[in-house]
Parts: sequence; C-alpha cells; structure tokens
Amino acid sequence: MASEGKGVLLKADPIANTFRDEIKSALASAPRAPRLVGILATASAPSKFYAEFTQKQCVALGVEFVLRRVGEAADAALAPGEGVEEAIIEANEDGAVDGIMVYYPIFGVQQDHYLQQIVSPYKDVEGLHFKFHYNLYHNIRFLEPKALASSLPATNDAPAAVNDEPPAGFVKSILPCTPLAVVKSLEHIGVYNRILPYGDRAYGKTVTVINRSEVVGRPLAALLANDGARVFSVDIDSIQEYTKRPRQSADERKYHPRHVVHPTTLSLEACLALSDVVVSAVPSAAYKVKTAQLKDGCVCLNVAADKNFEADVREKASVYLPTIGKVTIMMLLRNLLRLQQYREIVNAPSS
Repeated sequence: MASEGKGVLLKADPIANTFRDEIKSALASAPRAPRLVGILATASAPSKFYAEFTQKQCVALGVEFVLRRVGEAADAALAPGEGVEEAIIEANEDGAVDGIMVYYPIFGVQQDHYLQQIVSPYKDVEGLHFKFHYNLYHNIRFLEPKALASSLPATNDAPAAVNDEPPAGFVKSILPCTPLAVVKSLEHIGVYNRILPYGDRAYGKTVTVINRSEVVGRPLAALLANDGARVFSVDIDSIQEYTKRPRQSADERKYHPRHVVHPTTLSLEACLALSDVVVSAVPSAAYKVKTAQLKDGCVCLNVAADKNFEADVREKASVYLPTIGKVTIMMLLRNLLRLQQYREIVNAPSS
C-alpha cells in the first residue's frame, strides 16, 4: 500500500492473475495444449531474459514452449540474426506450431519490420503483422479468419461493434501484446468508464504516450484514441494528437469512427499538465518524466525496461505501475489461444 500522502504503487500481479485464471480455464477445454515457438537470434540480455520469462510462464500454465536459438544466440561465432528468417519459415510450415514469438530487436527497425511480415498471420502472437496493424489503426475489431489468407488488407464487413463479443462468423482481431496490456491495466485501475458505450469508454480522458515506435507507442496511442481518449503521442522530434473528436473549428467538433492524427503546438510540459494518464516507453535509462510536470492525481505506467519516471513520481501520481511485463505475457498467451481458434475455424470442414 502507499505511504500516507502518496499514490499507490501497483504491481502487475493482480492484473495478470485475472487473465491467468481465464487462460487456465480456456486451456482446460482446449483439444490440446497449444505450442508456442520462441526464436532467439541475439545475445541481448533483455531478449534472453524475456525468452526465459516467457518459457517459465508457459510451463506454469501448461502451454508447450519451444525455444529455438539461432545466430549469435546459438553460437558466439555466428552473427546476430543469422538463420532467423529460415527459422521463422520453418515454424510457419510446421502444422504442430500454433504461435511464433521472435525476440526483437535483431537487425534494426527496417529489417526487423520485414521479419515481422514473414511470420504467418495465423501464428503471429505478437500482433505485428500488417493485417493486424491495419485493423487496429482502422478500428476494425473483428475479422473472419479465412480473410487472413488474402494478400489484401481487410475490409470492414463486420457489423459495428456494440460490445466485446464478436458477431456470428467473426472473431476478435489480434492486438499487439504490450499496448493491449496497457489498455487492460487501465481498465483494471478504473480509467475506462464502464457506463459508457463499448468502444468509447476512455472518452473524457487525456493521455500522453511517450514513444511512437510501431511496436508500442503508435499502436497504443491508436488503441486509446479509438476507445475515445484524447492522446498526445510524443516522439523525439514531434508531438501529435490522436482523437476521434477533432476540432473542425473553435466551436465545432466532428466524431469519427476511428482516430485521426494531426500535429499539435503543445509542448511536452503542456501535454503532461493536461494528462490523466502518462505512459512512457523510452528505451533509455537516462530518460525521466519530470514529476513536477505531472498533473495531480494522474496515473503513470512505465513500459520501458528502464524506469522512465523519477523516484518521487507518487508525490503526484495517484497510481504508479513500474512494470507491466507479467500482463504482457498474459496477453501473448491469450493471443496464442485465439490463433489456435483461428486455425480450427479455417481447417474445419465446410458444412
């Protein structure tokens, strides 16, 4: 619990445990334990830790996890990433594999993005394939599994989402694990208002997301904005505003079915002063969000491996989550079960 006068230091465990129970129940009724292949291609300590942490969580829940080491991870004499593309293709073609997890970064942003598109969308537990990103950015929440076989982006033929349950013939689209873990954490804390309609329950909240990578920051900003929040997306050289309710003029706003993006003239300090929630995912131990600039009573989430908030963050924040790694793993396993469901639907004989 928090000290008197300070905000709550919230651990990820109670949030993760909610989904752990859900996963246990789903595994108990599954026809077989799903198999997840992790591909480790570098000697990076964070990647190695994440791979071992994933394995531990899988074993505890009864999910079959196979760690495939290639390149530098298999032999120090080999180059980082050597053989990784072949390992992905092999796992794609293995009918016994339900999900593939590649531990990035390997080569750098552009080449890693290429590798992310090689992973079959039917086995992409990380939700990094362009089909899933397209759905996320266009606020398409449900899909027909057979449509993933097409090389074209999805068309939004699904009925409008009125609740969390997909309509007949559709399933939920896969979402990236870390952004989804942030959303689920905010739901747990109560940032999302359950009285509001599904798909707009973050309306009235202002959020600053620091980092605009395609793995965490940008998809997270889009998810929150598609749920109704006003989001400031902060990167090294610019700040953008994501919202479904952009101002047409000083007196007029227009509602959109998905978020729109436009530049803002606000500084980071001004964004922080307005923000009910601050999420930071900057991969640098030197970067710190200044406590003095935070809004009183805000919620702060650290998503980076290094702590992006100052030690006295709870002097301003009402709730502070220093890590969400355990929730992220639960989202990965939920995605794995969903992908198993996709393949069962696709492989089912036609009636």
